[in-house]
Amino acid sequence: MSLQAPEFFAELCLPFPDSTVVGNTYFAAPVPGAPLRLRIDFTETIHADTYGGLRVAIVHPDRGQIDAVALNFLDHGTFHRRDEATNTRPNTHGYGTIHKYHRPGQPPWEGADTTGLRDAIEQYTAVWFPGAWTASAPGRATARATHKAPAPPTARSRGRAR
Repeated sequence: MSLQAPEFFAELCLPFPDSTVVGNTYFAAPVPGAPLRLRIDFTETIHADTYGGLRVAIVHPDRGQIDAVALNFLDHGTFHRRDEATNTRPNTHGYGTIHKYHRPGQPPWEGADTTGLRDAIEQYTAVWFPGAWTASAPGRATARATHKAPAPPTARSRGRAR
C-alpha cells in the first residue's frame, strides 16, 4: 500500500501552482524563474514503513540542498485527535505517526489535522520565498485570527522607569 502522497499534499493546500508529487515527495518552484526549489518528503522513524513527520528542504539546482527542517507530526498536533480517539498513548508504536500499511479504503493519514503543519511550512517558506505564499484557501484565511501588536509610543519619555 502507498502513503497516498498526492492526496496528502493536496490536503495541505500548498499555494504553489508550479508543483508536482513524485512518489512520496512534493516538489515546487514557489517563485517562477528563480533557482530555488522546495522539496517535502515524509520522514522515517526507527520502525519500518512508519513516518513521523515531514522534511522540508530548499534545493538549488547547482548547489544542492541549501537548508532543511524536520516538522514532526507530534509537534504540530497532526494526529492528536486520532490518537485520543483510538486510545493510542504516547511512547507507543503508532502514536503521532502514519504507516505505509493501513486500513483498506482509508488513507494512512486518516484523521489528520494538517493546520499546524501547513502553518509551519508557510512560516518556513516565507523566509526563502518572500511573497510567494498566497491566501489560496479563502475559508482558511478568514478563519485565522488576526493579532495586532500594540502600536509603539510616538514619543520617548524623558525619564527612566525603574
